[in-house]
Amino acid sequence: MSEPPPAVPVIPEFRAVQRWNMVWVVPILAVLIGGWLVYQNLASRGPTAQVRFETADGIAAGKTEVRCRSVRVGMVKDLELASDLKSVLVYIQMDRHAATLLCDDTRFWVVRPRVSATDISGLGTLLTGAYIEVEPGSGSPGPTAFRGLEEPPPTNRNVPGLRLVLTADEAGSLAVGSPIYYLGVEVGRIEKRELAPNKRQVYYHAFVRKEFSSLVWENTRFWNTSGVDISAGATGIKVRTPSFQAMLSGGASFGIPEGLDPSKPATDNTVFKLYPDREEAQSSLFDPSLKVLLLFDQSVRGLTKGATVEFRGIPIGRVVNVSFDYLPSGKDSRVPVLVEMDPALLRRSMQGQVAGPNAEFLKQAVEQGLRAGLKIQSYITGTLFVDFAYYPDAAVAAVSQVGEFTTVPTLPNGLAQLEMKVTAILDKIQALPLDEVVGNIGKAAAESATTLTAARTTLAEINVTAAAARHMLDDPQLRGVPADLRRTLSDLQKTIASVGPDGSMQGDLLRTLDELRASLRSIKGLSTTLDDKPNSLLFGRDSSGNAQPRAPRTKH
Repeated sequence: MSEPPPAVPVIPEFRAVQRWNMVWVVPILAVLIGGWLVYQNLASRGPTAQVRFETADGIAAGKTEVRCRSVRVGMVKDLELASDLKSVLVYIQMDRHAATLLCDDTRFWVVRPRVSATDISGLGTLLTGAYIEVEPGSGSPGPTAFRGLEEPPPTNRNVPGLRLVLTADEAGSLAVGSPIYYLGVEVGRIEKRELAPNKRQVYYHAFVRKEFSSLVWENTRFWNTSGVDISAGATGIKVRTPSFQAMLSGGASFGIPEGLDPSKPATDNTVFKLYPDREEAQSSLFDPSLKVLLLFDQSVRGLTKGATVEFRGIPIGRVVNVSFDYLPSGKDSRVPVLVEMDPALLRRSMQGQVAGPNAEFLKQAVEQGLRAGLKIQSYITGTLFVDFAYYPDAAVAAVSQVGEFTTVPTLPNGLAQLEMKVTAILDKIQALPLDEVVGNIGKAAAESATTLTAARTTLAEINVTAAAARHMLDDPQLRGVPADLRRTLSDLQKTIASVGPDGSMQGDLLRTLDELRASLRSIKGLSTTLDDKPNSLLFGRDSSGNAQPRAPRTKH
């Protein structure tokens, strides 16, 4: 077998490499554009903020936007549970131009549909979805970890206005978002409610809009207007109700009490006390610098702590306490009542009757008859109040000192006086000779029984007489008596008429009288003739006219 011919070596052909090809244009451009986009993305990114919420309801990574005044300033990048499993950590990628929004007091909250008694908000998110609202702060920049708000604040901090702090002994119905009124006009809102560090008061952070901030002064008083106020007095029952919104969500009002100087305008973070009602706010001028101990010899049932102390119907103080602890020893059986008063109100009520320091003032007032007593404030509930008044006829008394307190003499109230009078009357009744009186009453009763028997007999006789009279009146013959009487009266009237001036009998009588007068004259003439000439009956009258006068007769 023959051997193959030897292989001829292949000599490689070397060619020059082509340095540029159009194929590389597209990838190079893609790399350049991608790098530019990456650069722009990295350059446009701001800091990443971590916000802690109780829940991630409505928040989604890569979808939920972060807005400030409805302008997008970032996006939610990631979500995760906190290590304590009690909250959610939301990582927000802020835009570069929004980096200045992150400060110490920056606030975050989720905007979603909310319905409450004070407000309805976030309805627009029903279509667009929830988003995170950021409120920029004014502190130092730099922090990236924040605690999100579970409820949106009622007022943005950037809105100009006056921000105040109200303190109250209890929360009541005043809540976040409750309105603040001035003369019935809404001028602000309650922004926050929290428990004070001492846990004995409630703090309210209030906001008053700028256009109304000049109405708040240092001596302004705030009071709660949430409930319905019902009061009964001498003028009847009064019912005061706030606005419908205040009844639902609570509310507060403010004003300056009458006669109080406004002082200076209020500034931010000024602290005011929130009074339970308007009356408490109006009476806040009360300065209880005078404390007096009253000792009563009667029951104080119905007198409670805080009861009113009055002078002639004018409130001047209140009851501090009713306790036997104010007596240094247990020998005194009187009930001690400690009251506090404002001397300025008392002196103003007395219209300058007394003057001088408090001790001298009380001494003079007691010498003039000032006494304290208990009176009924309500007959329905039986509550009492302390009343100061002047009693000029009261027994002489003076102020004294019991422990550290000055005492003012007291007088029993109307019920106690009535009880004393009733007791005195009962004592007098007990001293009466009741046995003798009862015996006399028995005798009088027996005599009365005899008299009653006689009266009954007389009454029976009267009944018999009345029956006889009734029988007589029923007699037919007697019934004709009135007609006969009327006829007799008619005849009598006719007779009287005939005798009258115009009657016929009157003329006859006049003529008869004339004739009688003529007869009397004739008889008188005859008597005269016979007296002068007795024989004229035999010889007749002398008609010669030469009659001689008759000699006077001599008496034998």
